[in-house]
Formats: sequence, C-alpha cells, structure tokens
Amino acid sequence: MPVRRFRSIDDMKREPRWRTAGSPDLWRAIAGVWDVGRRAAARRFPPGVYRHRSIERLDALCEQWASAHVRDLRERRTTDTT
Repeated sequence: MPVRRFRSIDDMKREPRWRTAGSPDLWRAIAGVWDVGRRAAARRFPPGVYRHRSIERLDALCEQWASAHVRDLRERRTTDTT
C-alpha cells in the first residue's frame, strides 16, 4: 500500500475518500486493511481438538494461550525496534 503525502489540508480534501462498489481500488483497499490486521494481531492456536473436564480447565488453557500470544508480541516488538 503506497504512502501518500500531502502538502496541505486542501490537497487532502481533493483526494477521493470513498471508492465505488465493485471498483478494483476498493478490493485492494480492503485487502490492505485485512493484511495489516492479520500481521498486527496474528493469533496462533495449537492444532487439534481439546476436551476439558471443567470450564475452569478450559479457562486455564485459554489463559495460557493468551499469555503466550502476548509474550510473543512483546518479543517481536522488542526485536523489531532494536
């Protein structure tokens, strides 16, 4: 997705904000937003089906997955900035 620069607010107002339905530009814009979302918040869950004897065990496993996800995000962000 290209970055556009504007010299003034008036230049921004001249730029069309909306795309028409069915326009290839609209599909590219949607794909770009989805791609940013996918890369920014990619969640990974271990494959398989899990059975739990109680809701508490399910909650504990979900909490482990969430903690691992947050830990991975922090590690990626610290390595990206260095």
